Amino acid sequence: MPKPQKHVFVCAQQRPPGHPRGSCAAKGCNEVLQTFWSELQKRNAYDRIGVTYSGCLGPCESGPNVLVYPEGVMYSGVGKDDVVEIFDTHLEGDGIVTRLQAPAGVW
Repeated sequence: MPKPQKHVFVCAQQRPPGHPRGSCAAKGCNEVLQTFWSELQKRNAYDRIGVTYSGCLGPCESGPNVLVYPEGVMYSGVGKDDVVEIFDTHLEGDGIVTRLQAPAGVW
């Protein structure tokens, strides 16, 4: 397997219902993760892009959170309908989806 040019981490942190920090799992991260994997398959981008689920990325109240390396860009409030835009704009186009980018004070 070649080293990916970009690597996407999707927070899959799950906490008990009512936890004060909340969790990305309670906000739909599984749908986001499944959509990333589906898009990766559609584009046959396995040699360029890695997609991995992760533990907590920090700003739980803003989730689901997605982190893209090597740029170190964090996206917050990501929904499954945002995944194609992240693929087109960031992963394949080298731009940033500014409307989803976590504020500087958060990341």
